[in-house]
Amino acid sequence: MKKTSTRLADGRELIYFGAVPERPEDYPDTRPPGGVHVSSQRRYDCLLGEWVVVASHRQDRTFQPADDQCPLDPSVPGSLTEIPAPAYEVVVFENRFPTFAAAAAAAGDDAAADGGLLVRRPATGRCEVVCFSQDHHASFADLTVSQAATVVEAWTDRTAELSLLPGVEQVFCFENRGQEIGVTLSHPHGQIYAYPFVTPRTSRMLQTSAAYRQRTGRNLFDDMLAAELSDGSRVVSTTDHWAAFVPHAAHWPYEVHLYPRRRVPDLLALSAESKAEFCAIYLDLLRRFDRLFDSPAPYISAWHQSPVRQGRQDFALHLELFTIRRASGKLKYLAGSESGMGAFANDIAPETAADRLRQLG
Repeated sequence: MKKTSTRLADGRELIYFGAVPERPEDYPDTRPPGGVHVSSQRRYDCLLGEWVVVASHRQDRTFQPADDQCPLDPSVPGSLTEIPAPAYEVVVFENRFPTFAAAAAAAGDDAAADGGLLVRRPATGRCEVVCFSQDHHASFADLTVSQAATVVEAWTDRTAELSLLPGVEQVFCFENRGQEIGVTLSHPHGQIYAYPFVTPRTSRMLQTSAAYRQRTGRNLFDDMLAAELSDGSRVVSTTDHWAAFVPHAAHWPYEVHLYPRRRVPDLLALSAESKAEFCAIYLDLLRRFDRLFDSPAPYISAWHQSPVRQGRQDFALHLELFTIRRASGKLKYLAGSESGMGAFANDIAPETAADRLRQLG
């Protein structure tokens, strides 16, 4: 996979993956340098035992620009964007409005001064944008298997590189699709977060899997996957290397988990055969989601990878795909019970959701 790194006018890194452009140096970023001001802080919630990031500079990020002003399109004469080249296959670049600040930018931050229960720290890390295609009106589901494979290589490369950054504890690759989800740009793209802490959801999975190991001597992820495959009522599709199913206790109306059949901790550990097979089954799932309703489903697609330094022996890489739409024109809102107490109530039986998704194949 061809990979070429360059710098934007303000110093942010941009990386081209794939066949184009042939000579990135021929397409310098000629926009005014302009600094990127980042002010991020993480504060510890002592009641829940988790970190919350405060990043007030993100209030000013670009929001739903006109199609001809999209910052993720290739640059053309008279319209200079975040991507200087006139064409690209897949591009990754540092977010102009990141949730986390680079370590150097936060070096002088004295936010750690508070003690006792009111703990705060600089929110260091890195946030990147992944452009899946130069076609503004496409979606991931429109990619070919070969194009999807380039995205997988970009995710894998960035997981490897970001895991080596000082202070990074977890790397998260994800996509938000659809205005209902809250996306600020409609161009097909995802993001990668390099967290300075292990996220609450991952911490909880590590705790439950460790308790299961202590109680049974077995791996919780392995046994859960075997149970879903044995039951079969929620299985959507399978291949030699992957299994896609609606989980027994699905939180969302339509939610699919995609697991490699051989447990690995992260994208780097996937075999070449598994990566190649992933593209076909994942594209199939996305296209089924697009046929669920009278318009393409808004969704979140989230790669769950092992933290950099803990839980790697037991954690299982997997992808979770879900939509917040429960029917045409109807959204699943996180109201009192979900938002106030963290207790989900699903509107659709997981078996019914799985059956519907199977029929759409």
